[in-house]
Amino acid sequence: MKNKNRVKSEVRERIYFSRRVHGICLGISIVIAAVLTLWAVMQRGLLVEARARQAEAGLSEQVLRFHVLADSDGGRDQQVKMQVKSAVISYLQEELEGQGSLNETKEFVREHLEEITELAQQTVRQENCGDSVTAELVMDEFPEKTYGDVTFPAGTYEALRIRIGSGKGHNWWCCLYPNLCFTDAVCGEVVPEDKQELKGVLDEDAYEMITCTSDFKIKWFFFSKEP
Repeated sequence: MKNKNRVKSEVRERIYFSRRVHGICLGISIVIAAVLTLWAVMQRGLLVEARARQAEAGLSEQVLRFHVLADSDGGRDQQVKMQVKSAVISYLQEELEGQGSLNETKEFVREHLEEITELAQQTVRQENCGDSVTAELVMDEFPEKTYGDVTFPAGTYEALRIRIGSGKGHNWWCCLYPNLCFTDAVCGEVVPEDKQELKGVLDEDAYEMITCTSDFKIKWFFFSKEP
């Protein structure tokens, strides 16, 4: 009888030990799976962030911005800034019609900086303002800029920059190539024709980034074919 009870006790101990080992192994497996999943998510996130930074850098090489700096935040100086902006945009709109590439646009602006400066200076004088004006192609810092459902991220872009007086007033920005300046000045929206132009001159990642706002990262995270 004692032997029988001892056997039963040993069987119960073996079963308990086996279940305990199984539970420990299961717990370790869950922890390892969680760690591996977290690592994979973090790696995926890093890839998406790297892709976003690359897209931003690529975008800055595919566009030409336009930047007008007012002398001050005073109402008169801001009005002068807007008059200069309108005059230069009208001039470029007419002269750049038919210019088919970024390099052609840059080359035109570079070759006509003197005329652009003189036009801006004349506009300033017409506003009975004595501020000096400079125009140049530069690498410039831009804040995030939204045109309807198209958003250009903040960053460093090449730009036609016009400085009025000290240039310390509130500024005005737009995209000269592809040409969204006229659209922005009129209604602040990007019409379908302009979107098609954007799609035609930007690479796929840059186009997705500016047309999908923050959702492009979610799309890249879940649907990108990158490992």
